[in-house]
Amino acid sequence: MAESLNKVLRRELVAGAGHLMPGAGNALAARIIEAAGHKMMLISGAAVANTFLGVPDLGLTSVTELAAHVAAARDVVGIPILADGDTGFGNAINARRTVQLLERAGANAIMLEDQTYPKRCGHFDGKDVIPKAEMVNKLKAAVDARVDPDLMILARTDARAIEGFEAACDRARAYQEAGADFLFIEAPLTREELLAIPREVPGIHLCNMVIGGKTPLLPREELAQAGYAVVCYANAALQASMLAMQEVMQHMAVHGSIKGIESRLMMFAERQKVLDADRFKDLEARYT
Repeated sequence: MAESLNKVLRRELVAGAGHLMPGAGNALAARIIEAAGHKMMLISGAAVANTFLGVPDLGLTSVTELAAHVAAARDVVGIPILADGDTGFGNAINARRTVQLLERAGANAIMLEDQTYPKRCGHFDGKDVIPKAEMVNKLKAAVDARVDPDLMILARTDARAIEGFEAACDRARAYQEAGADFLFIEAPLTREELLAIPREVPGIHLCNMVIGGKTPLLPREELAQAGYAVVCYANAALQASMLAMQEVMQHMAVHGSIKGIESRLMMFAERQKVLDADRFKDLEARYT
């Protein structure tokens, strides 16, 4: 019997592994991430909000919309998926339902954070966090809600921006004690803070490299040496696609065609390859 993706992810996430984890906002991005050779991926709440609703990451996406995107990605990729469950979309009871929905949708790990609801992007100003004890109870509810004990719960804290670095580390320790399988202290402000986190809070850690965000961008090797299990680029795919679309659309508006910017477009044949079109041809032939 093949090893479940839950077990695969749990086995791979060890301190110092330094796995790259790109983020996707839809099934198309998920396909491209897997095809590029990545071994795990994130369904990013920010990317879903940006691509599906065309809005900033301000907590406007619903839990059912998120679950639908996780399920769509699960249908087309065979690598482990971390689903961004935001705040759990409410209190501990809401967090319990969020875990149940996302596990059924095909997530292999679920991230929950301690911001107030509705949340903001971790690199926005104006964030706030709920009391530590309330988040501890959310995590206990999340752990109890999972069907497969190998489904991993990632506890994220945004307290660095509100309460300071030491308080964020203290929250991470409490969340680990509550049953979280791995940890994410969002938006440390300096290289020293970023590298200190795995040392200050021994355990399995994820860090997030946000292009243009508040956290310094460090090489994967240095982050792995510091003890990180996962180096996440939650929105690199999204930002790359947004830039390419903007450049091509602006070029067309000015020049009236794509002449001169063809290199920024994927050719038709490659597009069909990315979408696994031959498999659907074979299915069509089988049932026609």
